[in-house]
Amino acid sequence: MELEVLNISGKGTGKKVKLDKSIFGIEPNDHAIYLDVKSIMANKRQGTHKAKERAEIKGSTKKIKRQKGTGTARAGSIKSPIFRGGGRVFGPRPSEYRNKLNRKVKELARKSALTYKAKNKQVLIVEDFSLEAPKTKDFANIQKNLKIDDKKSIIVLNERNKNVYLSSRNLQNSKVITVSELNTYDIMNATALLFVESSLDVLQKKRT
Repeated sequence: MELEVLNISGKGTGKKVKLDKSIFGIEPNDHAIYLDVKSIMANKRQGTHKAKERAEIKGSTKKIKRQKGTGTARAGSIKSPIFRGGGRVFGPRPSEYRNKLNRKVKELARKSALTYKAKNKQVLIVEDFSLEAPKTKDFANIQKNLKIDDKKSIIVLNERNKNVYLSSRNLQNSKVITVSELNTYDIMNATALLFVESSLDVLQKKRT
């Protein structure tokens, strides 16, 4: 598959690039995509949720009423879960949710996601560009020229560019990353995947 290289004005440059079939044209594996996205989402969880149980509640240990003769159920502690301010029964505890996935499965998932985007014509190639200063308006104009301003877009750079990153940060549906940060979740979550020329070269040379 060949794609025309655009400039930041949204016009063709006359150049074309060929997408590597080993990255953008494989037989997609949906299960690998599922496993990788699940792993990425799990690894984002902090797992710091915690509720105090009755042994951790601060309060008196005095028996709050006599054992018999009250006409109600017996109770031995104000920290009991049945009383307001008492401990919680089987409350959440800190947990580790990280999930390791084999490298080859992650590679297969990433290639499968890229293949889907290429098949759905959601991949764009743009000439390398930079901004003189961080300015959201300039970045928004580039998006408008490329007709991705109303889409959830991922812009993949070859290396970090502070001005481009800062210019995009206030836009809700736009994300700027480098090739090394590209992952299956971001690819599948986007409706427009935009590579600058140099980032596509790096991606295809290292073959994901």
